[in-house]
Amino acid sequence: MCKLLNISRSSLYYAKNKPAKKYNAEEEKLTQHIKEIFKNSRNNYGFRKIKVELKKKGIIASKRRIRRIMKENTYTVKQYKVHKQTCNNDKIDNKLKRNFNQEERMKVIVSDLTYVNVAGKWNYICLMLDLYNREIVGYAAGKHKDADLVRKAITTIKYDLNKIEIFHTDRGNEFKNNIIDEVLDTFKIDRSLSAKGCPYDHAVAEATYKIIKTEFAFNRIFNDFEELERELFDYVNWYNNIRIHGSLEYKTPIEYRSNDQK
Repeated sequence: MCKLLNISRSSLYYAKNKPAKKYNAEEEKLTQHIKEIFKNSRNNYGFRKIKVELKKKGIIASKRRIRRIMKENTYTVKQYKVHKQTCNNDKIDNKLKRNFNQEERMKVIVSDLTYVNVAGKWNYICLMLDLYNREIVGYAAGKHKDADLVRKAITTIKYDLNKIEIFHTDRGNEFKNNIIDEVLDTFKIDRSLSAKGCPYDHAVAEATYKIIKTEFAFNRIFNDFEELERELFDYVNWYNNIRIHGSLEYKTPIEYRSNDQK
């Protein structure tokens, strides 16, 4: 072919190999950036969030390319199974009515519980989530899945409880307790419950707990309760201040709140 086209064989090899070398170096550099971002995300970010973080570094890469590199490095997304809970049959309406996009801080708080493995036994964590910016405003860990754990989580909220208008949960029996009712009555907070057997009424909390199960508790065994509390404190800090959220235009909850205040 070279003789037929009257071109030098050396020029052909040069033109062919030089771009490949450049491409390999670029690919390797991009791979290292992806590995770094994935590691800093505690092995949690998918290709969409990695694309956002790469853009912050001034690196443009397609989602397909990022996904391919992640697949080649065997990065996978963890999954978890939803477990049924005992139902609370109190005649309390769904006052939230799936209005998950709130424009005021601390107006609506949603909550739920999930289990974690501590030395081979189930322990539990309860989170309080502000619908305004998806910030975890209160949390607690306990050895029992009961109303006392929920009360403990409410008392850790560092913001003014008088601002809360609605406290929304599913119909788990752990949210049915006179102590919780007294706290809500004291601060004049309306109670709101999802419809029976309807997870869509509690979609934001369900999605958040999927994140928690995937990022914090999946295939993990804590040595003791003290370690669980330390790690939960560290995770909540990371979740609020470092982890970017797709629903917040790829900002952290604190960053979203700060930008809105400005």
